[in-house]
Amino acid sequence: MTKKVVIHHLVGHRFLGMNEQGDKVMIDGDQPATGPRPMELLLMALGACTAYDVVDIMKKKKQPLARYRVEVEGIRAETHPRRYTHITVTHIASGPNVTLEALERAAHLSHTKYCSVSASLNAEITVKVVLEPWEEGQETQG
Repeated sequence: MTKKVVIHHLVGHRFLGMNEQGDKVMIDGDQPATGPRPMELLLMALGACTAYDVVDIMKKKKQPLARYRVEVEGIRAETHPRRYTHITVTHIASGPNVTLEALERAAHLSHTKYCSVSASLNAEITVKVVLEPWEEGQETQG
């Protein structure tokens, strides 16, 4: 399968990225910024890719997540091309029936088998999992 995106130069270090369906994202290196920088988008792509997997895996395990977020932090090399050398991905979740073991397994499967963004990166990736306490009556995410 081939994917194609187009990046349009707007002004300075400001660009508009567009996929084949016409979805757009502002990519910005100017100040004040109107969108994320390219390397931030890379971290976001990794976080979103693994989040898709974890949500699906937990649903299949009959442990749907009531609240869930992924925090991604990258350390860049000091010299060019200043790639990410180490990335830490932290999955933080809660839900009425969610177990730490299932969440850890889902995150592991995502990063080692399913997440194509993770597989495409040349960085050491550390995965952490945090299961927050859940109390009946807590608000769930939409």
